[in-house]
Amino acid sequence: MDISSARLIFFSPTETTAKILHGIAQGIQPDIVNSIDLTPPAAKSRDFGEMSDELVIIGSPVHGGRIPSEAACRLRQIRGNNTPAVIVVVYGNREYEDALLELRDIVTDLGFVPIAGGAFIGEHSYDSENTPIATGRPDAQDIEKAKRFGRSIQEKINRISTLDDILSLYVPGDFPYKERGILSDMAPITVETLCVLCGECAAVCPTAAITVGEAVVTDQKECIHCNACVKKCPTGARVWDSPLIDQAAKRLSANYHEPKEPQIYL
Repeated sequence: MDISSARLIFFSPTETTAKILHGIAQGIQPDIVNSIDLTPPAAKSRDFGEMSDELVIIGSPVHGGRIPSEAACRLRQIRGNNTPAVIVVVYGNREYEDALLELRDIVTDLGFVPIAGGAFIGEHSYDSENTPIATGRPDAQDIEKAKRFGRSIQEKINRISTLDDILSLYVPGDFPYKERGILSDMAPITVETLCVLCGECAAVCPTAAITVGEAVVTDQKECIHCNACVKKCPTGARVWDSPLIDQAAKRLSANYHEPKEPQIYL
């Protein structure tokens, strides 16, 4: 089967998922690589149309062992039209649980044909200097492993005559999926003495929960706890001021400090 172009489709508030997908594409080495970024607020209502005549690499972060509801919602605006797909989840060194299975099921329902899957490690949303959780990942070694995965995918594609030759892709997970945790009405706060009103937090928020005028205002009900605003703030003004988040970060840092390795399924 000949694949000359690839399309990367990702929801990636902190850019870790996007980095992994680009690494995989580098390993496959298609002639053309295009991207659909599902992260900006405008993607929520955009019609992305139907994919065809290309390999699609679809990626999402993992939130609590599941695909984030916001990512799943935006993915469902895309139609696969029997297009081969690679599915990828990126998690913060704890577990990805049912996320890869859920992503496989979503893309299959959309008309894609999953041919490979992978679970990679990315810096956890709650990572900080005091609570390191997969700090700096994906690192250079992770990207190299993503490229290697891409080369393995290309080798598989070369062995396939038609999509009818592809067996159902196995990935781990349970169905019914793990019950989603309920997001409380909390959000990072802005330390006014550090804030320079640059607007970077509002620019990276995937749900447009932040507005910047004479001060920074956050709609807590729209916050999905992705931490993009915290990680992107150039002055460190966006922080969590919540005992619950602080306790969770300390627990994750203490219990999941041993670096995990990517897992792939072909």
